Amino acid sequence: MKRPLTSPLVGIVLSLAFGGAALAAEIVPPAEVPFDEYGSVEASLTGTPGDPENGRALMNKGAGNCIACHRVTELEELGFLGTIGPVLDGAADRWTEADLRGIVADAKQTFPETMMPSFYKAGGYVRPGDGFTGAAAEGELAPLLAAQEVEDLVAYLMTLHEG
Repeated sequence: MKRPLTSPLVGIVLSLAFGGAALAAEIVPPAEVPFDEYGSVEASLTGTPGDPENGRALMNKGAGNCIACHRVTELEELGFLGTIGPVLDGAADRWTEADLRGIVADAKQTFPETMMPSFYKAGGYVRPGDGFTGAAAEGELAPLLAAQEVEDLVAYLMTLHEG
């Protein structure tokens, strides 16, 4: 005799399967990123695994442009590599995925005095105002990177091991 599909166990399994999928599809807004006391962000911002190939591409273009400040040996063919920030060779050996997610999202949570831009932040900036530019932005600004781009960069950085 078959057990009915309405058993409590089936309900729990279905709830976890579909509830987890629903939660995974939600994107964490910039103002709600759950940084821990050290600036790390444990959970994915999107629930979707990062694409290391897209992360590699972001290292050299658009709002990412990480190599303007950082050196990555495997990207030397791209030309100019920065010397302002730390060398990222071995990043996956020095930091956890959660550390890297926090640093890419808003490095100032980990290193308050850093000059690294906050790539996934939309508000709370100190702005010089109209007196300097005549056209200071008002309200929240769009983040430099989308949540999935942060995940893609983190996925790429997690491929960078020493040696």
